[in-house]
Amino acid sequence: MKKVEPMSKDNVSLSPWEMGISGPANGAMLITLSGMWRSEDRLPSIGAVMPHIVSGASVGRVTFDTEDVTSWDSGLLTLLRKLMDECAQHQIVVDRNGLQEGVRHLLDLAAAVPERVGAKRSIAHVPFLARLGESTLAVVHESKELIGFVGEATLTFVAFLRGRTRFRRSDLVLLIQEVGAEALPIVTLISFLVGMILAFVGAVQLQQFGAQIFVANLVGLAMAREMGAMMTGIIMSGRTGAAFAAQLGTMRVNQEIDALTTLGISPMEFLVLPRMFALALMMPLLCLYADVMGILGGVVVAVGMLDLSVTAYFYQTKDALGTIDFAVGLFKSAVFGVLVAIAGCFRGMQCGTSASAVGLATTSAVVMGIVLIVVSDAVMTIITTILGI
Repeated sequence: MKKVEPMSKDNVSLSPWEMGISGPANGAMLITLSGMWRSEDRLPSIGAVMPHIVSGASVGRVTFDTEDVTSWDSGLLTLLRKLMDECAQHQIVVDRNGLQEGVRHLLDLAAAVPERVGAKRSIAHVPFLARLGESTLAVVHESKELIGFVGEATLTFVAFLRGRTRFRRSDLVLLIQEVGAEALPIVTLISFLVGMILAFVGAVQLQQFGAQIFVANLVGLAMAREMGAMMTGIIMSGRTGAAFAAQLGTMRVNQEIDALTTLGISPMEFLVLPRMFALALMMPLLCLYADVMGILGGVVVAVGMLDLSVTAYFYQTKDALGTIDFAVGLFKSAVFGVLVAIAGCFRGMQCGTSASAVGLATTSAVVMGIVLIVVSDAVMTIITTILGI
């Protein structure tokens, strides 16, 4: 009799089951099972069993002896099911009469319902060029939808200027509070720390030349022209853009947007336009607030690390900054606000009709908003450099 050895570790058997394979006798192979056959007992794999069965060329039938099996669970059923499938491929008949009645009954139930077509996941290798082509087509399709959404939003804004749009002013006030006043704590924390980081990095280098006072120039210009607007935009993308996508996505799932369309109310006017206004109006104010907090963060480092006076730091900041520097940052922040609103509303309106689709739309809105912010900031920085602004 051939035995399938239990799986072991450090030569110590850990499995309370035994399997013996004897034969072939009269073309039949007998499989004897004993002990406990449970999933947690490290049952043998089908790859360890089949070589003993197909080793004999005259094997045409497999029988079982399970009188000594004391306990079993789905692990035994899974093994037997795989064994039956493998034997069918080798044209070997499986006689289940030797199995316990409960095992036979459950195997009959498993075989009674045919496998659904397409339920088994097949792994197919897709060529690189095919994947590249599919990705390119997906990007083109996504770009067309985004351009269409931006165009529709532009037409809605023109209709607003003509006084032909409908939305609730109370919704706009609530959105302004949500994206403005309620965002102050996180903007305060991030902007203050960014100002401290900029001052610390500048101090390490400028101390080598005895030019510590120019830390004020570094922090002031960086916050006013770039970091204040960009950090505020990124914060609002993760906070407000994601919220917009989740809100509109949930409305899509609950068919509330379809209900508005049925009532003859444009979702672009009623839902998207107030959100774009709220962010476009509040982002410059948040950016200006972030600039102030960043400069205060620089003051803390300059006074505590560089032994500069507060008065000297603010006078140097005043000399370094001009109105045009703040104007550039405020213009960028307004653009970032519109982009964040477009990303959040676009993904929300594009959302599917499942809970997972809402999560995907929220994640995609954040990623899309940050990418648009960084790309647009690079473009505007190049333009201002070329124009000498």
